[in-house]
Amino acid sequence: MRFLCFFLLLVCATYGWAQTNSALTGKITDQNNHPLYYVNIYLQDLDKGAYSDSKGAYSIPYVPAGDYEVVFSAVGYKTQTHQVHFTGREPVIIDIALEEDVTELQNVEIIGRKESSYQNSRSFLGTKTEIPLEYLPQAVSYATKELIADQGVMRLGDIVKNFSGVNQNTFYDDIIIRGFRINGSQNTQLLNGMRTSTGFWKQPLVNYLERVEVLKGPASAISGNASPGGVINRVTKKPLDVQRNSVSVSTGSFKNMRVLGDFTGPLNDNKTLLYRLNVGYEDADSYRDLQFDKNIVIAPSISFIPSEKTQFNFDLIYNNSKSRLDRGQSAFKDDLYSTSNSLSLSSANDYLNEESYIMTLSMNHELTDHLSWSASYVRTGYFEDLMEHRSANDYAIDGDGNDIVDQVALRVFKRNRKRFIDNLSTYFTAKASTGPIEHNITWGYDYAQEEVPAGASQLEANGYLSADGNSVLQINNNTDAGKAAFLKNKDAYMLDSEGNPVPNVAHFDLSDPLNSQQMKDESKYIYNKVRSYGPNLYYVHGVYLQDQLTWKKFRALIGLRYDNYTNVLNMDQADEDNVHQDAILPRFGLTYELTKNVNLYGTYVEGYEPQAAANMDPLNGGPFDPLTSHMVEFGAKTNWFNHNLSATLAVYRIDQQNTLYPVPNSDLLQPIGEEVSRGIEVDITGKILPNWSVNAGYAYNKAEITQDAEGNETNIQKPNTPHHQGNLWTRYNFTKGALQNLGVGLGSNFMTDRNLQQNTSQQVPGYTVFDAAVYYKINNCTLQFNLNNLTDKTYWVGGYDYLRLYPGTPRNWLLTFSYNF
Repeated sequence: MRFLCFFLLLVCATYGWAQTNSALTGKITDQNNHPLYYVNIYLQDLDKGAYSDSKGAYSIPYVPAGDYEVVFSAVGYKTQTHQVHFTGREPVIIDIALEEDVTELQNVEIIGRKESSYQNSRSFLGTKTEIPLEYLPQAVSYATKELIADQGVMRLGDIVKNFSGVNQNTFYDDIIIRGFRINGSQNTQLLNGMRTSTGFWKQPLVNYLERVEVLKGPASAISGNASPGGVINRVTKKPLDVQRNSVSVSTGSFKNMRVLGDFTGPLNDNKTLLYRLNVGYEDADSYRDLQFDKNIVIAPSISFIPSEKTQFNFDLIYNNSKSRLDRGQSAFKDDLYSTSNSLSLSSANDYLNEESYIMTLSMNHELTDHLSWSASYVRTGYFEDLMEHRSANDYAIDGDGNDIVDQVALRVFKRNRKRFIDNLSTYFTAKASTGPIEHNITWGYDYAQEEVPAGASQLEANGYLSADGNSVLQINNNTDAGKAAFLKNKDAYMLDSEGNPVPNVAHFDLSDPLNSQQMKDESKYIYNKVRSYGPNLYYVHGVYLQDQLTWKKFRALIGLRYDNYTNVLNMDQADEDNVHQDAILPRFGLTYELTKNVNLYGTYVEGYEPQAAANMDPLNGGPFDPLTSHMVEFGAKTNWFNHNLSATLAVYRIDQQNTLYPVPNSDLLQPIGEEVSRGIEVDITGKILPNWSVNAGYAYNKAEITQDAEGNETNIQKPNTPHHQGNLWTRYNFTKGALQNLGVGLGSNFMTDRNLQQNTSQQVPGYTVFDAAVYYKINNCTLQFNLNNLTDKTYWVGGYDYLRLYPGTPRNWLLTFSYNF
C-alpha cells in the first residue's frame, strides 16, 4: 500500500513538472475600488489556487498551457468565473471587482455548501431557516468536512474534541454537552435539523457529512424536546451545481483500511437536476482486545430544482456494521492502573450486527415573493442483533461474601430488536415590515414518533448456580443485609472446592485475560431472565411561532412552542395505558451590532425532555415527570479578515430538574432535585492568513448536582464533566520555496479530572494529548500522514466506574492518499 501511494504521487508530480508553465496575477477590489483581502482564486481544472493579500494582489505561478476556468470567491461577495487561455509562456493578468452578495438565504438546505475551509458562516440550526451565525443569539460550535478530513477522523466522538464544552462520555454515540448527556438512541440528536437516531452502541462513519454542529443550550423552542446542554446536528453533503469528485484510500494502525468516495455535479445541461453520492468502506481492528469494525456506508442525495420558486431534495444514508460491543475496560477493585487499557471482557464468539437507514424528503416552494412553504420528512430504521459477554457491574464473591478483587462477575445478553422513527416538519416563512422594523416570521407544525414492534427481546444469563445446578440464585453483596442473606442460605448454592459460589457464567479473571476471552459454550448457560422491548410507541405533536425582527443595529429572536407528548405503555396488551405530558416553551434572544466586526447577544430559553420510554416502566419506579430546564446566556461574536476568521465568547447558566439517577443497591431510578451548569466558553475558527487555518476552544464548566432527591444540598460535580477543557488544531501550508506544496498540522486537547457516572467517589485523571499531520499536494493528488497521541499518553475519555472504563486511543498513525478530479 505504501509503495502504491508513493508511485501514484510520483506519477502526479512527473505529470505536473512536464508541462510548460506561465503565471496568473492581478488585483481584486470591491465595487468602491477598495482592495479585497482574502479572496480565493481557484483554477477549477487544476485544483490549484491562491488568496489575495492585504493590497488585493494575488499570484498563481506555474500554470500549464491550456484553457482553464478561474473562480474568484469570497464570503459575502458574488462569485465570478472566467474562462482563461494560458500559452505557457506569457503571464496572464486579471483585475476584477467583486459585487456584494445579497442573495436570499435558503429555507431548506437543497444546494450544498461551496465554502472550503474550517469556517462555516451560516446554519439552519436554531431557527429552521438559514441564518448567518453572527446573528444567532446562542453559541454554536461546528466542524466542517475540511477540518474533519485534515484530522483524519471518521467518528463523532473524535470530532467533538473540536468543540468547547463538549466531550465523550463512553465509546458509544454518547456525548456530554455543558455537563448534560445526550446519545444517539434518544432521538434528540438531529440530522439536517430533523430528529432521528443513529443507534447507540457504535458510532457510524461520517464521510457523508458536510459538517457537525452543536447548538449550545436548550433547543426545545424550535426543535422540540432536547437536552438542556445542547443538541448535535449532523448536516449531510448536498449536491453541487459544479462537477467535483474525490476518492481516498487510507491505511494505518490496528490494521485499519478505509476507502471513501465523494461524487457530485449536475445530471442535465440546465442544472435543474443535481446529484451527490458518498460511499465508504472500512475494515479495521482495534487497540482493544477482540474488537473490530467492518462498515459499509452508501449515501446518495438528489436535488431537483424545476424553477427558482420550487426545490426538492432526497437523501438516503444506509449503514451496515459488523463488530463486537465493547463495554469498556475493567480494573482490579479500586486500582485504576492495574490492567492494560487494551483489556476487553468480550468473548471470541460475541458479535454485534447493526443495520440502519435514514431517508429524507424535503421541499421548499415560494408561494409569493414574501411567503414560502417548506416541508421535510425523515424515516429511520434501525436493526440490532447482539450476543455479548459483559460485566455484571460487580466483582465476583467468595464464600465469606467478600469481593474477589481480580475477578469480574459476568452476564450474557442475547438481543434482537428493531426501531422505526418518523419525523414530519412543515412550516411557513413570511417576510414583512411594520414601519422601520423588518420581520421574518416562521410558524409550523412538527410530528415525531418512535415504534419498537413486537418481538424485540433479550435473553440474559447471570447469577450463581443453585446447589442442584438446575436454577440460578442471586447474591446482593453491596449491602450488609444482602451479604447476611447469602451467608445464612449458603447451603442453597453450589460451591466449588474452595467454598466459593459457582457462577452461572464463568467469572472473568483479570489476572489471566487470554483464557477468559476464549470462546464459550453457550449451551451450558441457564438463561434466567427474558426482557421484552416493546411493543412500544411514543409520539409528539408540536406547534410553534417565531419572529426574527430587525431594527437598525438590533436583531431580536422571539419564539413560543407547545409540545404534547404521549408514551403508550404496554402497547397492544390488556393493560395498555397512555402517559401524557406537555410543555409551553418560550424563547427570547437579542443581538446588537456593536461594530462592523462585533455583535453582542443575550438569550433566555426554556426546555423540556420526556423521560425515556424505559424509564416510564413502573418496574424502574416510573413513570416520571419530564426533565425541565431553562438557560440564560450572554456573549459576543466577532468576524475578521473579510469574515474568514470568527470567534465566539459565551457565558451561561443552565438549571434542570428531575434528572434520573440509580437508587443505590437497587434497580430503581429516582429524580434528582436540581442540577446547575455554569460556565464560560471561547471558540475561534477560520483562517489567520490565507495559508494558515485554525480551530481552537476553551471551556470552564461548573456543573453540579446541587440537590439530591430529598432536597439536601450536595454540590457534586456532574459525572464525566471536567472543570476545564481546551482544544487546538492548526494547519499551515507552505506556498513558496523548497517547501511549496507542503502542509503541516498540529493539535492538542486537554481535560481536567472527572467523576465517574455511577460512582462519584471514583475519578479518571485529566490528560493532555498532542496530534500532528503532514500533507503533500501535487496537482490533484494529496498524500496525508496523521500521527495521533504523539507522547502515547494513557488516559480515559470517560466511564461509569472502575468496572466500565473507556480508555483513549494510544499512539496511532494513518496514511491517506486522495485524488480529486
